[in-house]
Amino acid sequence: MRKITSILLLVIAFIATAKTTVVWENMGNDKDAKGNAYYVQRFTVKGDVAKIDRLCFNQFARQMTPLNSADSVVEIVPGYYYITSPQFGTAADSVVIDIRVKGTMAAICYAPDGVHVVTKEGLTAGVKYSRKSIIDRPEQWSVEGRDKMPYGDSIYRFNESLVSNDSIGVYDVIPSFKSVKMLGGHYKGNGEVISHAITHSNPEFYRITISTDSVVVEYASERALKIAHRVLSTHNYLPGDGTPLPCAVIEDYPDLPYRAVMIDIARNFQRVNDLQTVVQMLARYRLNTLHFHFCDDEAWRLEIPGLPELTNVGSRRGYTLDEKNHLVQIFAGNGDPNTAEGTANGYISRGEFIEFLRYCQEYGIDVVPEIESPGHARAAIKSMEARYRNTGDASYRLIEDGDTSRYTSAQAFHDNVMNPALPGPYKFMEKVIDEIALMYKEAGVPLTAIHIGGDEVPRGAWNGAPSALALIKNKNLKDEKGLHAYFVQQLAKILSQRGIKMNGWQEIAVGHTPEYNAEIAPLVGGVNCWSTLPSHGHGGVTREAVNAGYPIILSNVNHFYLDMTYNYHPLEKGLNWGGTVDEFNSLAGYPAQLCPTDSTTPGRIIGISGHVFAETMRSFPQLQSFLLPKMLGLAERAWNNSETYTPAMFNNIICKKELPRLALRGWNFHLRQPGIIVEDGIVKMNSPYPGAVIRYTLDGSEPNSKSATYTEPFASDATQIRARLYHLGKESVTTILFK
Repeated sequence: MRKITSILLLVIAFIATAKTTVVWENMGNDKDAKGNAYYVQRFTVKGDVAKIDRLCFNQFARQMTPLNSADSVVEIVPGYYYITSPQFGTAADSVVIDIRVKGTMAAICYAPDGVHVVTKEGLTAGVKYSRKSIIDRPEQWSVEGRDKMPYGDSIYRFNESLVSNDSIGVYDVIPSFKSVKMLGGHYKGNGEVISHAITHSNPEFYRITISTDSVVVEYASERALKIAHRVLSTHNYLPGDGTPLPCAVIEDYPDLPYRAVMIDIARNFQRVNDLQTVVQMLARYRLNTLHFHFCDDEAWRLEIPGLPELTNVGSRRGYTLDEKNHLVQIFAGNGDPNTAEGTANGYISRGEFIEFLRYCQEYGIDVVPEIESPGHARAAIKSMEARYRNTGDASYRLIEDGDTSRYTSAQAFHDNVMNPALPGPYKFMEKVIDEIALMYKEAGVPLTAIHIGGDEVPRGAWNGAPSALALIKNKNLKDEKGLHAYFVQQLAKILSQRGIKMNGWQEIAVGHTPEYNAEIAPLVGGVNCWSTLPSHGHGGVTREAVNAGYPIILSNVNHFYLDMTYNYHPLEKGLNWGGTVDEFNSLAGYPAQLCPTDSTTPGRIIGISGHVFAETMRSFPQLQSFLLPKMLGLAERAWNNSETYTPAMFNNIICKKELPRLALRGWNFHLRQPGIIVEDGIVKMNSPYPGAVIRYTLDGSEPNSKSATYTEPFASDATQIRARLYHLGKESVTTILFK
């Protein structure tokens, strides 16, 4: 009877909210009397208002105050809120709630998401949610002194700089070959490839000799052979498209052994079949490593036998005030922890991961899993607390009772750090490490390293933890930083005993004693250095780490964080705390400039890694657009550390070769926007892609696929011009120019 009643209530809740719509609008940015920026965001709720108890939504943590004192905004956790109002539960046709928010609303990814309602019965239900445009008026994206909109004239000048009259040859590819020697004549064979193993100092060296009647591949390793065959197939050299193929000798090898992209599936989930497509992308551009970020504060996405709570609790997000059975909703969702729609819920099973590892090996891609610790561990902590409540097993607990520590993490959490003084974190990490190692063994794939995270432990994380304070005193660790270092040392030993290298973020390698470095550096497979800021008075973070003897993976936020927005346009997806990153920023990430080294430097640069953190990710097509074509600059620079293509030539190859091929494969990609200038009353527009269509309006409305097509300069006295680019089935954001 209870089950039937629950189902009936759920049906009633669905019916009651099926017609509920919520429309969000940014009313405009402004400054108060003290010069502090704020904006007012409006929620308009229509439909079954009488059935609603509260309206829930996700938004990056902000200070919020309702303009109507009768309304309230309650933070469930940072980034997840609910609104209550005396207008809910009434016979009103609609409810309008205005909320003052600290800061400036400058980009769409900072707008609310994950909107849903909670009924009077305490049940959750989705709504039809939409956002009004945030580029109707300048005050919607800017405030005096803070306008980063890329206007038409600046885009026009940049597009002009990308014009290249250089012809593109058959062997101009991304990443570029080390050398191509033309032999004269053209290939007339049948497409058969003859392969020979050779000895070479670079294990990824290969040589392709294309003569009139044969194609011969010489290779230094099986991976090099896979790369060579992929080069031949990727660039349509064999059997060809009917164009005569010039005879040539291609010699090629990478400058760096580690060439990676990190994909975060914790914050927003990506399924295995989509990750397989990512692997195809990596292999296509001669990258060789997938940094697999499967857990973080917001979720745990990999099945670990023996610890079912990690996925039963840690991979499910929805409406909850206690997180006993699942995590709170973060970033997006509809309040339902069981829905398969969207990116809130889901995990990869053990069997799926094993098959995925085999798939990656076929493409020559290593997989480096990351187990975030001791910070960024909220999902693991909540899952192990659920285990303790449900089973009485305290051996895997990651925190202790009586901990009064007060801290705020980089993502505004106050409860996301393991306690290194307890036995639980080490037992937990050993269990997860061993289960992962078994998956690799069963897959028949080498486990090159495990990344332990080790980053962003907030100040004060253990200042109220009795066991932590006792360990600091007993081990003479001096302070919390010493306790953090102690944790890293223990994990390094655990991994070393298993013959596994330890990777980590820059915190494991900077600001430590010579004794620590001497112990840890030999056990480390790679350190991801993302910051370009000075640290501890020794110059840049990366320079300090390499001087301490560590193998460095360049991961600079301003060159290689692929989740940064392409530019500051309000409708471009992505974050911008580290600036903007496009294919030209990544192309400009020269190792010799980012971290100069010489033969006397104790450490060395072993690789470059791009990173896609998923706070703003809502779909796989969006992930693809973050990768392409931005990832191409990364691939070029990881393979060739010195200057190869100019930005204009690089863009020329992308436009004429890469984008058409991506479109044929059905892969999504980002499209740059058109430029607009007005000179002597004449409107001119340009595109970074020859042949693309520009459509425009002169009345301030948004251009669409039916708007006027730009064909040549024209006279106009319009005070506002808007244009959008259409190319290969994609469209750009809108370029705006005010006269």
